Amino acid sequence: MTDTMAEITAAVTQGRAGAPDAARARLQELWDELGPGGDPFYRCVLAHYQADLFADPAEALVWDVRALDAAATVTDEHVQSHDAGLRIAGFYPSLHLNLADNFRRLGSFSAAAEQLAAARACQDALADDGYGAMIRQAIDGVADAIERRSTERRATAPGVG
Repeated sequence: MTDTMAEITAAVTQGRAGAPDAARARLQELWDELGPGGDPFYRCVLAHYQADLFADPAEALVWDVRALDAAATVTDEHVQSHDAGLRIAGFYPSLHLNLADNFRRLGSFSAAAEQLAAARACQDALADDGYGAMIRQAIDGVADAIERRSTERRATAPGVG
């Protein structure tokens, strides 16, 4: 039996090491293996990372919507069966941030602003740590880009679409 999270992590590492095409292909294979009834936690994580591997905001948007849809079916109990320290609420700020950024890059500023408002509304679920600070800073950065009506791709930290 495969360790799905290890497979996802290996593909993400491959993408970050400069092989995004191979990483996208492997994540697509894993997605197909999981299927529609597959573990929603894995589907959420996989789709979230897959989105980050696309430069095209429309392609990234498809995967970010999939990640958000999967997250909606995950409970804290289920997430904690994978990692005792996680809560599903902590995923939502980043998921909505990525949707906001994709809509912004596509020039759909009102949809971007709606998603950004959703990210801000749930950012209290973020821990007071480096990851939480990074997501909060990215939310502010996307807000600024929306205000400026910029569709330029932002520089991002790994794992923050």
